[in-house]
Amino acid sequence: MPFASTAKLRQEIEGRIPKRPFAIEFWDGTRLPPTGGDGPTFYVRSPRAAAHALRAPGQLGLGRAYVSGDIEVDDIDSVIELLDGWQPPTLDGTDKRALLLGAVRAAGLIKPPPRPRAELRPSGRRHSKERDARAVRHHYDVSNEFFELFLGPTMVYSCAIFSRGATTLEEAQEEKLETVARKLELKEGDRVLDVGCGWGGFPLWAATKHGARVVGITLSPPQAEKARQRADEAGVADRVDIRVMDYRDLAGERFDAIASIGMVEHVGASQIDVYAHTLAGLLESGGRLLNHGITRLRYEDAEAGAFSERYVFPDAAPLHLSRNLMALERAGFVTHHVEDFAPDYAETLRHWAQRLDDNLDEAIRLAGPERVRVWRLYLRAARNGFLSGFTSIYQARCSLG
Repeated sequence: MPFASTAKLRQEIEGRIPKRPFAIEFWDGTRLPPTGGDGPTFYVRSPRAAAHALRAPGQLGLGRAYVSGDIEVDDIDSVIELLDGWQPPTLDGTDKRALLLGAVRAAGLIKPPPRPRAELRPSGRRHSKERDARAVRHHYDVSNEFFELFLGPTMVYSCAIFSRGATTLEEAQEEKLETVARKLELKEGDRVLDVGCGWGGFPLWAATKHGARVVGITLSPPQAEKARQRADEAGVADRVDIRVMDYRDLAGERFDAIASIGMVEHVGASQIDVYAHTLAGLLESGGRLLNHGITRLRYEDAEAGAFSERYVFPDAAPLHLSRNLMALERAGFVTHHVEDFAPDYAETLRHWAQRLDDNLDEAIRLAGPERVRVWRLYLRAARNGFLSGFTSIYQARCSLG
């Protein structure tokens, strides 16, 4: 058997996947062209790519090969469009065994490659406080400077609102922050809680523009440090209290209003009722809640794929809007207004992806090539989710009855 020969693998791909709207170029210079028209090219740089696929067949193995740089693509947007619309042929057991044999011959006798360092393997009870903290820190504790490259000076990591006339990302984020403040009917002296405050965007807005006193909570120490620094620089450190803590540990305090922006999609089905009852217990009678989060739209779709679970948002599981609202109603909230912003989030993600690409060298310096590959793919895949009807994002304005 030839050492690390791609011949058998190419033969099996041609025979068992006869319609391929993409090209594959292998490390030995051989190439399988698309079978009809143009299409993106997958560059298989090393036998390690086949070894990754053998170790974890399916999305996870391919994801590992991509993150490690053993597979490259010439056009990420075209690949995402392809994967969203292309229906590969159904492969029976014989087909799969033949492709695996071809991959074995292509990989040759090499040691199984290690998992990329950017991969997290969640452990412990799902949505326990400890596991949630690890998941959040895996996503956010990359580098504050890395996020600033594409989020811009507002450092707001949730959808901006372009549909009301904003032309820049900064204007659209300010429109979103003011929309949240307006829906919460903020006024001077209000005591406000921001659940999942990130780098302090909304606490700063509520304090500087509306005179509120704000407690912001996050599970990421670097986020908290940056948020406190920004509050000090804005002259509102006496009105903005940033804490590293889990929402389930808040007790004995009362607020006039609560903003939860981009947080509920991390809560999970097992904790959504706990989440709603916890927030209700923190509000004064008649207090206001603005719940802003990503939701799934189709009931037949899985919560998340293997790649997202290990590399992007471990344990994130956007629920359906109806489930979120039911939890809030069970906790005593009355829902007054619901608004969707899917097109706005798609546009936000377009801006973020472009800004990351414009600062690619600096992003790699700050976060490393593996993380940057993950983020370039993730931002585009997330945008496609909003454009294709897989996900949406809703603001629900509620009050405690």
